[in-house]
Amino acid sequence: QVQLQESGPGLVKPSQTLSLTCTVSGGSITTDSTYWSWIRQSPGKGLEWIAYIYYSGSTSYSPPLKNRTSISRDTSKNTVDLQMNSLKPDDTAVYYCAADQTLHNIVVLIPQYWGQGTQVTVSS
Repeated sequence: QVQLQESGPGLVKPSQTLSLTCTVSGGSITTDSTYWSWIRQSPGKGLEWIAYIYYSGSTSYSPPLKNRTSISRDTSKNTVDLQMNSLKPDDTAVYYCAADQTLHNIVVLIPQYWGQGTQVTVSS
């Protein structure tokens, strides 16, 4: 059973860079045919897909966030990392790590596996 655990700073100032880590257990990020994704939910809004990294290492980003977002992985630690720069108050959200072997489920925001989420607040 895949388990996902997000970690991050909690509070970030505007214009700074956010770094989040998703620690994966119960599965390998490189040998399972899985899409490892980041999704967020802002207050009063629906879920928003941010990016994914496939087990092969290929990546894809949400167009509105592509220019300031980077998803990567650390194969030695079995983690998937997210960096987002030039943060704004609108980036305040709960950030989730999620995974599924079917791309469709990632795209329509119904991945099989979810982390518990980590709150990120952008405020001075």
